[in-house]
Amino acid sequence: MPQILCPVCGGVLTENEKSYACSKGHSFDRAKSGYVNLLISHQSGSQHGDDREMVRSRRAFLEGGYYEPLRAEICKTVLENSGAEVSLLDSGCGECWYTAEVEKTLLKAGKTADIVGIDISKDALKMGDRRGENLRLAVASAYRLPCGNESCDIILNVFAPFAGEEYLRTLKKGGCLIHVSPDEGHLWELKKAVYDKPYLNDAPAPAQEGLTLCEEKKLHYRIEIDNKEHIKALFMMTPYAHKTSQGDIARLDSLEHLEVAAEFVIRLYKKTVEF
Repeated sequence: MPQILCPVCGGVLTENEKSYACSKGHSFDRAKSGYVNLLISHQSGSQHGDDREMVRSRRAFLEGGYYEPLRAEICKTVLENSGAEVSLLDSGCGECWYTAEVEKTLLKAGKTADIVGIDISKDALKMGDRRGENLRLAVASAYRLPCGNESCDIILNVFAPFAGEEYLRTLKKGGCLIHVSPDEGHLWELKKAVYDKPYLNDAPAPAQEGLTLCEEKKLHYRIEIDNKEHIKALFMMTPYAHKTSQGDIARLDSLEHLEVAAEFVIRLYKKTVEF
């Protein structure tokens, strides 16, 4: 199972009813919603992940089912690359919309699933704990994962920073990294509606020595949105929202209908070396 480690001394944290504690006496309280905050002050800097508005927007859009084909493909990929007992880390799990469905899929297949989700956003994790049955969630950085060396069979990395060295450290030899990112034309029509000069996404395959890219699948389909709130939510849940003027964002208010490209790349890496 993925061990959760103390961010102070690196010792294994034991889960208690209301906290996590290590043998050296470092203790971290669990929030009422269930997650534990392991992001110590000097790690966090000024960036604390997605804010409440972005999390709410993402929840509204995802619960509309528009990304259901992607979620189904992620679950299929996990299932095809897992054994009877699965130790899985979701690095950048957000509010666990994908994570919880992966857990459900594994359990339905009769597998034993031990799943840890980490994200830098407290607002996202407050929601995440309500989705899964036995998810263990922590506020933590992908660049300092609170998991032991070679403790994970599978790592999920869906629309989140690619921390290759940490994935190499925490994956077992032969373990899998499932990386999901937008393809070049993802949300092209949405960008055309907002920007005078839209641009394609830069979508190269990330690389890390010791992780071998074994498979790359592209999932392209069209989304039709007839809900103004969902159109706005789609834009507000993307990184574009923080880089766009209020004047450009206001263009969305006139849209009653949007047909837009959903384009994703799902990459499967295998760890081929000893750590």
